[in-house]
Amino acid sequence: MSDDTLDQQCIDTLRFLSVDMVQKANSGHPGLPLGAAPMAYVLWTRFLKHHPKNPLWPDRDRFVLSAGHGSALLYSLLHVTGYDLSLDDIKQFRQWGSKAPGHPERGHTAGVEVTTGPLGQGLANAVGMAIAEAHLAARYNRDGQSVVDHHTWAIVSDGDLMEGVASEAASLAGHLRLGKLICLYDNNSVTLSAGTDMTFSEDRAKRFEAYGWQTISVDDGNDLAAIDAALTSARAETSKPSLILVRTHLGYGSPEQDSFKAHGSPLGVADVKKTKEKLGWPVEPPFLVPAPALAHFREALTEGAKAEAQWKQRSDVYAKAFPDAARELQQRLAGELPSGWDADIPVFPTDAKGMATRVAGGKVMNAICAKLPALCGGSADLDPSTFTALEGQGDFNPPLQPGEDSEGSDGGGWSYAGRNVHFGVREHAMGAIVNGLAAHGGFIGYGSTFLIFSDYMRPPIRLAALMGLHLIHIFTHDSLALGEDGPTHQPIEQLANLRAIPKLTLIRPGDANETAVAWKVAIETRERPVLLALSRQALATLDRTRYASAEGLRRGAYVLSDAKVGTPSLILIASGSEVSLIVAAADRLQADGIAVRCVSMPSWDLFEAQPQSYRDDVLPPKVTARLAVELGVEQGWSRYVGDRGDMLGIVDRFGASAPAEVLLAQYGFTVDNVVARAKKLLG
Repeated sequence: MSDDTLDQQCIDTLRFLSVDMVQKANSGHPGLPLGAAPMAYVLWTRFLKHHPKNPLWPDRDRFVLSAGHGSALLYSLLHVTGYDLSLDDIKQFRQWGSKAPGHPERGHTAGVEVTTGPLGQGLANAVGMAIAEAHLAARYNRDGQSVVDHHTWAIVSDGDLMEGVASEAASLAGHLRLGKLICLYDNNSVTLSAGTDMTFSEDRAKRFEAYGWQTISVDDGNDLAAIDAALTSARAETSKPSLILVRTHLGYGSPEQDSFKAHGSPLGVADVKKTKEKLGWPVEPPFLVPAPALAHFREALTEGAKAEAQWKQRSDVYAKAFPDAARELQQRLAGELPSGWDADIPVFPTDAKGMATRVAGGKVMNAICAKLPALCGGSADLDPSTFTALEGQGDFNPPLQPGEDSEGSDGGGWSYAGRNVHFGVREHAMGAIVNGLAAHGGFIGYGSTFLIFSDYMRPPIRLAALMGLHLIHIFTHDSLALGEDGPTHQPIEQLANLRAIPKLTLIRPGDANETAVAWKVAIETRERPVLLALSRQALATLDRTRYASAEGLRRGAYVLSDAKVGTPSLILIASGSEVSLIVAAADRLQADGIAVRCVSMPSWDLFEAQPQSYRDDVLPPKVTARLAVELGVEQGWSRYVGDRGDMLGIVDRFGASAPAEVLLAQYGFTVDNVVARAKKLLG
């Protein structure tokens, strides 16, 4: 068999494994695999550095199918190259319990780097992975000793490039000159409902060139030599990311070629037969993998083992020459925390004036960052307000070229070794890029902005939870107490919205010491993201000789103060800045002879993870007079106050522009009102 014949057999194997998957499931997207199989074949067999028997080998290339609806193509590639995905597995495509779900899911299928499907997210994840590689290489590689050296590849679609998150991420990638990021654009000019001439007429090449990308056009998506040459040129360009625009045909070879009808529906039995006949593929049996094609694909096992062995050999030499750096890198890649990482976290003294929890958070971050090199991230152009800059750790930016200056640097210098990532005003991309950092490995990534702008980030927040990624969202200005900026900047429904996301731990600490413990929890929590909601305004630092230890935050809710004698007749519950409010109200109520318990509840998620016995200790079922206080919508608090309790929240309105103290009074968040509402519960 000639090389050309073998190449074509391999490509058609990918095409028709995908088509047969979709047809058997009677669900899926056959159009992309039929058109994009040639570019995927060239990439996976000639360029991609990977080892199917060790999908988590640290120096592997990362591959992202941003166009996740084409998952059948990815599953075909994983199966034929030798990953833990059998033919029986892919025959169960899109079925209950299958290893081949409708869209790729990280942690569910070996070889899937990130969960994709919502378009544009994968491209932005790939930017995060390229940032991760550049940072690790700059920090750990030495002259003649390279232990971090891999590329990030992605297949993106028309839909990906239409989404705003892709524009944000591509703009930043070009600015950062991420030369090891290469995207293959499946330029088929068709979307789900129509041709792109209805919605998408800009010159994509010029657009990406304006972002600072190298662009390469391949006029025929079946021209393997042209694809090979384009990938070679892209890999040779080290100072710019590359977009390869490959002109393909959606549903290639099928009766519905170049029609939106081929995008998201099975071809049908008759059209599957016609497509196979047109492309010279046996109609029967389905799921055919010819022996020559399989043998060629399985060369990935030998090549992958060889590449990994060479890397291990280099790593051994490196470890002997640079033992401290090697130990640190290994620790990061393993996700382990250095001994004593939290030794310098401050204990904040009692202070009636106190400080904003955003300020306390900044102090904690900078107390731990020197001992925790995995902590990297930044803000959406807001670090002077979110207090999230890592002092003296440098800016993540390309090394300065002659004639460039470092104005704006914090003094740590500009290089890829810097740990402060400046995302610009790009909240959506920031969230997805931090997901890419975490998915790459070696990072506890973080992103920060105002809580109200979590709305711009909700898709990547949800995906981080779905993937079980260890990362931290830092959202400040967490209530209408931010004041004069008004309702556009004052979060009302955001806490409830974010608490609704499964497997996301949201913590809203009530003072500086709770903030310190919240940071400890965020760093220690594995396999899920943590979100910190922090105040703009100063909050009193509670006297922990009078009130319970802030370590109680670890359990989500804890008894902060209790009735002086006997069982409480009333329970006040609050999170964040409102904890100080219920404490002041409790003093008044106690003075009036009412036995009151104060409960700080910074995290519903952590509280729900506790045994029922602990939850009943904190909120005794027999004490039904309960008042919850939070500067947000009331939604969800009924589970804690019950049918006989009450909630002081914000009902059926947004915020307003006025000084914070005026707003709090107008909205009823005063000691007098809390006392009155509490007494009403007692009759």
